[in-house]
Amino acid sequence: MIFRAKDIRMNVTTRGTEITLTTDDRRIDISRLREATAKGKQLSVEIKQHRKRRSLNANAYLWVLLGKMAEVLRTDKDELYLMMLERYGVYTHIIVKPHVVEQVKAQWRTVRELGEVTVNGQKGIQLQCYFGSSTYDTKQMSVLIDGVVSECQELGIDTLPPDEIQMMKNQWGLPPGKEIA
Repeated sequence: MIFRAKDIRMNVTTRGTEITLTTDDRRIDISRLREATAKGKQLSVEIKQHRKRRSLNANAYLWVLLGKMAEVLRTDKDELYLMMLERYGVYTHIIVKPHVVEQVKAQWRTVRELGEVTVNGQKGIQLQCYFGSSTYDTKQMSVLIDGVVSECQELGIDTLPPDEIQMMKNQWGLPPGKEIA
């Protein structure tokens, strides 16, 4: 649910932060919230900057391109997807105990094992873990699709004209003419 911060201030008396949020979403059941707070219950809230999600068109286009690449390369589009994530995707590095490497790998879309490291005298395995594209924001998805488009063009696969790709990027919430760095 999306809220706007109407007021954010420090309360000098209580030394607490007061945040007033507003929303136009009428699905929220304020009677339950009032009831919980009246009983002295605490509410759990996570506040982070809202980002536009990528459009379904972006995801559909990605899979169309992967399908065309799979035909040319005579491979599976799911395997290509994982390869493209490794080339153009978003990842994080983590260090895990050697005996849990396979369990950790099962939790990520794709994982590259970087090798053994020692931290505070303990041996661990450093992993590069890639997030699935369903978690990407518009900029991250745009980078992934630009990479896949480039690879398709190298293989002689027809892609949308640049102006149509730009139009899709505009629909994803990117400013007109903005290049992804």
